[in-house]
Amino acid sequence: MDDRLFPKIPLAQWVEDIVNFLIANLSGFFDAINTGISNFGDALVSLLSIGPPYVLIIIIALIALWVGRWPLGVFTLIALLLINNLGYWGETVDTLALILTSVIIAIIIGIPIGIWISQSDTARSIITPILDFMQTMPAFVYLIPAVIFFGIGMVPGVIATVIFSMPPTVRLTNLGIRQVPEELIEAANAFGSTTRQRLVKVQLPLATPTIMAGINQSIMLSLSMVVISSLVGAPGLGTIVYRAVTQVKVGLGFESGLALVIIAVVLDRISQNIKRKK
Repeated sequence: MDDRLFPKIPLAQWVEDIVNFLIANLSGFFDAINTGISNFGDALVSLLSIGPPYVLIIIIALIALWVGRWPLGVFTLIALLLINNLGYWGETVDTLALILTSVIIAIIIGIPIGIWISQSDTARSIITPILDFMQTMPAFVYLIPAVIFFGIGMVPGVIATVIFSMPPTVRLTNLGIRQVPEELIEAANAFGSTTRQRLVKVQLPLATPTIMAGINQSIMLSLSMVVISSLVGAPGLGTIVYRAVTQVKVGLGFESGLALVIIAVVLDRISQNIKRKK
């Protein structure tokens, strides 16, 4: 028995019509995005795979040592050597390429949007609900249109990851700029600074720690999407975790999950220490 007071709103049909319209009219645009992201991801994998695994392991350990203290460098070295010993280095490189591609795109799009809404209350009132929607919508839902527009593989995983992980970068960029003391803004204005000069020379440098915190959160959210992205064919450690779940292989799941935890800890500590060093 239908107890609705009004006829059902055909929301699902409206969404289907919009998707069909986009496919019919913007297929070339989506193909260009697909090709660009795929080529960038492949180039990143090739770059990270140059030479034996120990070369990249030492480079990452040296980066950790440079931004942090020696315990972080030693932990990074030992942890990455453990991943290589377990036989998951190839999948780790694929995972790093997926995360770095997603985070770079999130930064390129998110920081300018954050700057924009920090300068305009109207833009903030419009974009903030969109960011709320992006963060609260279940991540699995993003995979459906991503697969329709971009097919199976790394690209739909990157697109879904960007949508899910970008809001913290936007929010904290806006927050960091808006939290710059008003006295400094007034001093910059008193010296005749233009809006661009005030933004570049005063607000952004002082907001950098907060912006880096947003980037750190985007990295962590990107890592949380690794396993979900494997459902649409994205390569990496998520594929092994998914296979372990479907085949009920506890040991395989523990090893691949441990590798993901190591990557998460290393990236989190490095990004946090970059913020402190800055």
